[in-house]
Amino acid sequence: MRRSLWIGAGLLLSVPIAVLAKPEIQAGAHKALKIKPTSRVGQAQCVLCHVAPNNYKFNRFGHDLHEAAEKLKVKAFTPELIKLVGRIDSDKDGYTNARELAADTLPGDPKSKPRK
Repeated sequence: MRRSLWIGAGLLLSVPIAVLAKPEIQAGAHKALKIKPTSRVGQAQCVLCHVAPNNYKFNRFGHDLHEAAEKLKVKAFTPELIKLVGRIDSDKDGYTNARELAADTLPGDPKSKPRK
């Protein structure tokens, strides 16, 4: 009985992450952030927010985006969420997420940064 309670709690806690790892979330992000499918950021697909295409652990940008969504209590890409996460430099490369997205670089990858 105790074991099944732990399993149930684990499943319940994993639901928000599983919900975010869906194609419609990605499509919503691309639309809200005005990402073109042919751009570098658009081609990154899941890796924009996750560490790898088949590993849904958040990268630095995904983590910051998730925390900002929880702080604002939103489950969609609202203008407030985009503005809040845009001010952050998730990958600590000296460029804000907004600047990186505008320059078509990946805000969760410190090796991907805008040209000076």
